[in-house]
Amino acid sequence: MVLFSLVATHADIDLETVAQLSNGASEIATSALSGSPAVTGAVVLATCNRYEIYGEAPHPDDVEAARAALVSQISGLSGLNEQLVSRSFSTRTGSEVTQHLFAVSAGLDSAVVGEREIAGQVRRALITAQHEGTASSGLVRLFQAASKTAKDVGAQTALGSRGLSIVSVALDLATDLSEFPDWSTKKVVVFGTGAYAGATMALLRERGCTDISVFSSSGRAEGFVATRGGTALDSDSLRPAVAAADVMIGCSGSDTRVEAAELAEIRALSPQPLIAIDLALTHDFDPEVGELDGVELLTLESVRLAAPQEQAESLAQASGIVSGAAQAFEQEREVRSVDSAIVALRRHTMNVLDAEMEKVRARHGCTAAAEEVEFALRRMVRQLLHVPTVRARELAANGQQDDYVSALETLYGITVEQPAAPAPAECPVDHRGLETA
Repeated sequence: MVLFSLVATHADIDLETVAQLSNGASEIATSALSGSPAVTGAVVLATCNRYEIYGEAPHPDDVEAARAALVSQISGLSGLNEQLVSRSFSTRTGSEVTQHLFAVSAGLDSAVVGEREIAGQVRRALITAQHEGTASSGLVRLFQAASKTAKDVGAQTALGSRGLSIVSVALDLATDLSEFPDWSTKKVVVFGTGAYAGATMALLRERGCTDISVFSSSGRAEGFVATRGGTALDSDSLRPAVAAADVMIGCSGSDTRVEAAELAEIRALSPQPLIAIDLALTHDFDPEVGELDGVELLTLESVRLAAPQEQAESLAQASGIVSGAAQAFEQEREVRSVDSAIVALRRHTMNVLDAEMEKVRARHGCTAAAEEVEFALRRMVRQLLHVPTVRARELAANGQQDDYVSALETLYGITVEQPAAPAPAECPVDHRGLETA
């Protein structure tokens, strides 16, 4: 089995293309597994500024076929041509996959370095894949190790200790732009009920904002405010709330967006300026909203440019933790890869032993002497297998497991068969409450 990933992020392509690519992201893992034998596992990580698919293939030679299948699926779901989709994704295999995901989970690859939200998004991506039955055992171990690494970075470094996030930087920008920076006097309308909306609500509360209204085109606002506070809006109450708002924040990425002409009509008689913060992967607000009189538009690109640079010492320390964890994970993975060869050698040796003992029993019966011979032979076999077993793990840790397998085939005629990928087990936890996040 080999891990691979397809990565499209803000670092390589514009956010608009990232948003277009991720149309249909919720379907890609299931469709890829059902559509190609080259994909034996898939986990999708789609955030406001990245779209990444982590997969597992039966053999390194299958990675190209797996990539082609995924590109075709993404093209069909997003409506973009396959050439553009293919150019938009970089492909990683082997240790590059581990290094990248660990860095992403720790916030080192974010627009706001050290952000807190990405670690939760990585965890939720795995939960979703397990719930849908697309997470292979190798991908489960990879994502669990990435989450542990993110915790270690948070506990052992100052990175992220300031509580920076995409939302917090956006609210800082809004504060700087406001004539009256006191959030306790502001009326805010939030679009969406997902993870970013929840983080936004929490940070608004921390800043003293109490007048918060929430709108969801899917009708989830009532349940959302029931646990977080605020006022739920429907299609009738949305217009007057926007007309009276000082700030509106888009966190939903739904198909319904606020158009510039519509907003101009709603705000025609509003005396106060409006700050529109668009944090959605697919825009909640028409980009032309920023051209309206009295409206200031902040986007993810604004946040990226305004994000402060973390201290070099904290970054270096965090990078060291990530690199060490990635290397340890890869070594453990290499060691696991030789387990089948060790089992094959032990099975071959024990079969020889059992055959010889059958001859002894046939000649001498089940006597005390026969039992003593069997005990001695089994102890000798264990001692003889010790060095080859230790050597197998040493070679695997150095990436030389193929040499070990070839030696077994040459010396003993042993054919090492890799175990079939296990069928995904149903997750015992009911994740339906997490789906909106």
